[in-house]
Amino acid sequence: MTIRRALVVLGALLAVVLGAAAPASAHAALVNTNPGEDSVVKTAPQQVLLTFSEGVLLSADSLRVLDPAGGRVDSGTPQHADGKSSTAVVALRAGLGDGTYTVAWKAVSEDSHPVAGAFTFSVGAPSKTSVVLADQEQAVGGGAAGVLYGIGRYVAYAGYAMLVGASVFLAVCWPRGALLRPMQRIAVGGWVALVASTIALLMLRGPYVNGNGLGDAFDLGVMREVLNTRPGAALLSRLLLLAAAAVFLAVLFGSYAKRGTPANESERAERADLAWGLGIGGGVIATGIAATWAMAEHASVGIQSALAMPVDVVHLLSMAVWLGGLTALLTALVAGLGIEREAVQRFSRIGFAAVTTLVATGIYQSWRQLGSWDAFVSTSYGQLLLVKIGLVVLLVELAWLSRRWTARLGAPAVSVTAAAAVKRPERVVAGSSTDPARQAQLRLQRTARDKTQAKRTREADLERSGLRKSVLAEVAVAVVVLAVTTLLTGTQPGRAAQEKTGSAPAPATSSSSSGLPLSVRIPYDTGGPKGKGQALITIDPGRVGQNEVHVLISGADPVPVDVPEVKLEFTLKAKNIGPLPVPLQHLDVGHWTAASVQLPIAGTWEVSVTVRTSEIDQVTETKNVEITS
Repeated sequence: MTIRRALVVLGALLAVVLGAAAPASAHAALVNTNPGEDSVVKTAPQQVLLTFSEGVLLSADSLRVLDPAGGRVDSGTPQHADGKSSTAVVALRAGLGDGTYTVAWKAVSEDSHPVAGAFTFSVGAPSKTSVVLADQEQAVGGGAAGVLYGIGRYVAYAGYAMLVGASVFLAVCWPRGALLRPMQRIAVGGWVALVASTIALLMLRGPYVNGNGLGDAFDLGVMREVLNTRPGAALLSRLLLLAAAAVFLAVLFGSYAKRGTPANESERAERADLAWGLGIGGGVIATGIAATWAMAEHASVGIQSALAMPVDVVHLLSMAVWLGGLTALLTALVAGLGIEREAVQRFSRIGFAAVTTLVATGIYQSWRQLGSWDAFVSTSYGQLLLVKIGLVVLLVELAWLSRRWTARLGAPAVSVTAAAAVKRPERVVAGSSTDPARQAQLRLQRTARDKTQAKRTREADLERSGLRKSVLAEVAVAVVVLAVTTLLTGTQPGRAAQEKTGSAPAPATSSSSSGLPLSVRIPYDTGGPKGKGQALITIDPGRVGQNEVHVLISGADPVPVDVPEVKLEFTLKAKNIGPLPVPLQHLDVGHWTAASVQLPIAGTWEVSVTVRTSEIDQVTETKNVEITS
């Protein structure tokens, strides 16, 4: 298998891996709800309020509240409460009856990733509900749209690296190479890939965020909504910058490359002016394109965002210069284009600077996104980052090997392939046959001879052969690094994941501070058939004195189930009080209640629930709740 085919197969496999990856984890974490999740309130609330760990973008259907039969009971359009972007509130219709209500929500994090979820609360007492949300609310960021969106993001990163890296390589390291078709194809191919992926991301943005199917990709109304968001504006800006990049490539491969070596002082000055113009213009375009990622993803939210965004831009530029330049160098070496030793050494110095910058900015990004050493192993982001760090260490080792081969390079042995890289007219040999079939046969023979001669020339140059192999290994590892980087950008940062855990509402909420009953959910597993489930215990009002207690037992799915026996006890270990048994009465399917439970002292009480699912399968689970005075 040829090197080109191997790289194509590797890229295809990585695209499949990216497409098969799980949808991005929630980046904006839901930290509080009112009414509380799984709570039981005496009277129907007037609104539902959600609070997130960071700002979110809302749409007309970001909050839906459904009654036990699945009917809509929300009224109006979801809004931010008190102008805070980290909140979402929607009004409820008047006169809601008793029963369990389902809140389905979806939004877009400030870092452009969609989030969604659902929870329930009950008015009066819990009841059965027929609401099914699996297909409606959980598809955001996933499904076919999520797969295609992930592939598009990977192609965009790869295209950017090819465009910027090859342009820098040809403009700074090897200007003569800008005349060669194989080298031009790298930069132009990167430009085409970035344009195509950006258009695809714009079209897929709506289905990716809303989870309504790929049909939304062709809905002009959805497209208008996308363009009014920050991610949509970033993608549109990228397209405009790519139009300017097309002009840059036309000048680079046109007037600049064809000027050749200046013959006099005037031509040198003119070429220098053109080089400065290309450098400044290309730098502005490359920086602007990198900023379209920084302004809409992880760098734009969280701590030190004002510093993180320019650091992210520098990180992307360094990545592109190194990885795209490696691809250009590998192409020159594999095709036997006779690249000069000085050009390779020049790129070696630029690549070293790019790698140094890449590592420095990567360390800062890792600290900012992780927040603690524990996040390396306790979060998906940290685990992926460990993989990336290992791959980057391997890349640096391979780069060091390539620098050693570079130092040993001699003068290039220009092959027939290199000479044929620039289009030249066909020579007509006197006396040769004019039969078209014969002419075609002769051309095939010449091509085969040229390839054989090129291969012999490459194999005879040991230094270039060694450099070619080490650069090939660098490019292969770099392709994997790019895939892991793409996955990282779609994974919840470790710091955010830990903040989500730390800021998540406690399983029990005291009515003294929230005005709602205290609620606690306790999972159980008796070990027998259908022995897994959970017990939802509500204590109203959750204060010292008389309380009303409800116990709702559900199976592995959130559907109430009856079990042969349920026991409940309270113990205040700090005061050696209890255990106090609670006389439960069976009220409905999976629902037990006690009208008068006396809790005499404030403090941390241990709630002990015993569930028996058969004659021999029984388990007792405990959890603490805070009873206030």
